[in-house]
Amino acid sequence: MKNASLAPPQQGATLIEALIAILIFSIGILATVGLQAMALQSTTDAKYRADASFLANQTLGRVWGDPTNLTSFVETEAAVAELPNGKRTVVINGNRVDVTLSWQLPGNPDTHSFLVSTYVNVNN
Repeated sequence: MKNASLAPPQQGATLIEALIAILIFSIGILATVGLQAMALQSTTDAKYRADASFLANQTLGRVWGDPTNLTSFVETEAAVAELPNGKRTVVINGNRVDVTLSWQLPGNPDTHSFLVSTYVNVNN
């Protein structure tokens, strides 16, 4: 007759294996969620950089359209609705035009900026 108080040495091994498998699976899922969040953040950042580039080039297009009136384009931290907390600065130095767009993503203390410079022929 067997002694009821002695458990077989392998009893509970399947449960431990199942718990370890669940742990490994959970770590994989968490890594996938983290990767997805980073991809979304990078996509959002790229979108705002592309928008800033478009807006800066749009401003330069207006400047090139009226090169004899450069001083009317000077701006200091004008609000830009297309970018979160967006601001546009246009500096004229002779015939050089610098357009700087800056923005700050919600919940992120870092300020991003995009600068484009060009020379305008004012002798036309």
